[in-house]
Amino acid sequence: MADLQLSADEEMVERLLDAAARGDLGQVSSVLSRAPSLIDRTGSRGWTALMFGARNGHYDVVKELLDRGCDRFSVNASSQTAYDISKFWGHGHVCRLLGRTDAPGENYFGRETLDRLSARRTDQAWLEARRTAADTVYLLFSKLSPMVSTSCRRQGGQPELRLCRLGHDAVKPLLQKPSTVLVFLGVERTDPPSPSRQADEAPRDPPAWFAVGTEEDADEFLAGGGEEKRLFPRSSHRDLLTLSEDEAGVVAQARSVLAWHSRYSFCSTCGGGTRLEDGGYKRSCLNAECPSLRGVHNTCYPRVDPVVIMLVIHPDGQQCLLGRKKMFPAGMFSCLAGFVEPGETLEEAVRRETQEESGVKVGRVQYVSCQPWPMPSSLMIGCLAIAVTTDIRVDENEIEEARWFSRQQVMDSLLDGAQRVLTVPPRQTIAHQLIKHWIGMNANL
Repeated sequence: MADLQLSADEEMVERLLDAAARGDLGQVSSVLSRAPSLIDRTGSRGWTALMFGARNGHYDVVKELLDRGCDRFSVNASSQTAYDISKFWGHGHVCRLLGRTDAPGENYFGRETLDRLSARRTDQAWLEARRTAADTVYLLFSKLSPMVSTSCRRQGGQPELRLCRLGHDAVKPLLQKPSTVLVFLGVERTDPPSPSRQADEAPRDPPAWFAVGTEEDADEFLAGGGEEKRLFPRSSHRDLLTLSEDEAGVVAQARSVLAWHSRYSFCSTCGGGTRLEDGGYKRSCLNAECPSLRGVHNTCYPRVDPVVIMLVIHPDGQQCLLGRKKMFPAGMFSCLAGFVEPGETLEEAVRRETQEESGVKVGRVQYVSCQPWPMPSSLMIGCLAIAVTTDIRVDENEIEEARWFSRQQVMDSLLDGAQRVLTVPPRQTIAHQLIKHWIGMNANL
């Protein structure tokens, strides 16, 4: 009998761990409601349900386990806590939930405010119901510029831009036009249902968000904002950097997909017309004979362009290489960068671009972090690179000047009131974050 009981317990533990790994909140809650003592039981390698949830970034599962009193400090066979695991895999939102302040750095435009709910993109009935729901949020983009308001102000009186959140009735006239592009962005992240909720009370879908893109003059939508002033920013590289971290993440997703639609309205295989599918995440050719309709093709899905951006470190560890383009403000220097070519590794792209732009050869390359950059749709892959030569020969087609700067000079550029020999890009850019990352490192790389 004892063996049978042990077998039943083990089966329940496996169900709990599997559900936590998959992010099945309902199953996790069901198992623990029947057997709460299993919450800290381990499977292979000494992993608990909390560790599996943290490994895969399942915020709701981790929160449920914490609310039920799991041991957040237990360690696995490799002496790793759930926090250690979530930090290694880059799940900053889970790290913060676990109560640690040294979570992985989060670059601007990178915050995942919404649950993209990609499995729902092909569910036309569900999407149609969400389009007309009273709590659905629409973001309006005119020529890739989001409608914002300036009703709030930061300290010092400077205007702060906020996204205008519209309802279905406000955008209905645009949705009826064939040239309008509609993209499903996801749903708001919500806490798990309260235990006090009635058993017969059906769970409600969280509010859905959509992006509406138009190339038409949308000035008529600027009225009706009450006391707030509405506008469509025209300087995306400057104005979009004033949004909050939460809203910047949504804009990065929406603007990148809308930019793809604006550039790929025709089939890139045969030149025929296309139609939108999958909630705005696919364009299918209308030509039944088009090769893109057979087999696997990447021409009908949103494009993301990988870009390496690197801070090149002098062999002495005390200097870094920065360059400037003619378009930069006077005195500004930044990290070198360039597009990854087909069939090229990130490391080789870093080495090639550095040598092409500055003449400096680099050896070791270390990945640091990445940043979505929705102008129009790039993924900035941030790296540190260790130079093996130091002579600079600038390719003036790419940049106009490149120089080695000392650690102290770079530190001064980040301090208010310090005497500066250069300025660096704003904090919202990954270049700024790479520079800060290097400043905070030990000089012995």
